[in-house]
Amino acid sequence: MAEEISVDKTLSDSEIYENLLPQLISLLNIDEPLISGLSNVTAAFKMAFDKISWVGFYFAKDDTLFLGPFQGKTACTRIKIGTGVCGQSALKQETIIVQNVHEFTGHIACDGGSNSEIVVPIIKNGKTLAVFDLDSYSFSSFNEIDKFYLEKFCVILTDKLNWDNFIIA
Repeated sequence: MAEEISVDKTLSDSEIYENLLPQLISLLNIDEPLISGLSNVTAAFKMAFDKISWVGFYFAKDDTLFLGPFQGKTACTRIKIGTGVCGQSALKQETIIVQNVHEFTGHIACDGGSNSEIVVPIIKNGKTLAVFDLDSYSFSSFNEIDKFYLEKFCVILTDKLNWDNFIIA
């Protein structure tokens, strides 16, 4: 069944998030494969915010992040935990906002056009399961408003979806 997402892009970012979060929650179903819900989530974020050039998930296994559902240009398929913005977020288990990725030591340029980024770790029982990565072609696209709502959403993801049976081969 297709889900309809409604977004008024004339609203402020805070208002868009407030409107979008309940709709995103409706896309998540514990009885469906994790990948299905997360695929729709990435499409909804890409549709909701013009500032987003790429949005997606990287799943953690051992010492590597593996590409998951995303929207945007083709991407790096593996990132070593501890490297780049995604790998640092996974390692430190904290959200990282980068206003200018060209000034971030060790930045991995999967899309050379990206200029700013935010990465939010998805953590359950003290373990990094994945990271949620959003990029922009504009500088300084992400801020504390994005951090607040994205962190809130990632907590919902850990609570609402069944991560226990999700295995990266």
